[in-house]
Amino acid sequence: MQNYKFNQNKKCEYFPCHKGVDEDKFNCLFCYCPLYMLGNECGGNFKVTNGVKDCSGCTKPHDEESYAFVMSKIKMVIKKGSSFIKAD
Repeated sequence: MQNYKFNQNKKCEYFPCHKGVDEDKFNCLFCYCPLYMLGNECGGNFKVTNGVKDCSGCTKPHDEESYAFVMSKIKMVIKKGSSFIKAD
């Protein structure tokens, strides 16, 4: 694994913040998931609670394949983020 694709902080008071991933392989790189803004298109295992997207059951940004998974969708994030910019 290339170093920039994995980061872990076992001293974090929330580590591990999601259950279901081996602690030795738990990736903290995407502590705040950059795919959250994609709503239903994020590809993760989320539910809606009181009208709010609840990702507490999702391990996609933290497992061994998290970097590849996030990068496969990052163009969607860029496109969606760019739609907020108004051209002059």
